[in-house]
Amino acid sequence: MSYKVTYTAAYNKKAGRFLKKHPSLIDTYQKTIELLESNPLHPSFRLHKLAGRLSECHSIFINLSYHIVLYFLMVDNEIVPVDIGDHDTVY
Repeated sequence: MSYKVTYTAAYNKKAGRFLKKHPSLIDTYQKTIELLESNPLHPSFRLHKLAGRLSECHSIFINLSYHIVLYFLMVDNEIVPVDIGDHDTVY
């Protein structure tokens, strides 16, 4: 089963700034998104539900330092990225 990643204008702006600041992560980011669409439960993501003000969101790892916060809508097979960055930036 494949999933659809739906990007918002706000996320695209954040991701653009993030990738401009970290050009070495472009390939890793693209591979993360591709894998997310085919297998969002892949163990390398360390997918976990968040708490507090982000309790409706989940988080995945791009690498050990950077995360993507996303809405994970299993019913519609839709994934909506919300934020990208290091731990202190996204939480």
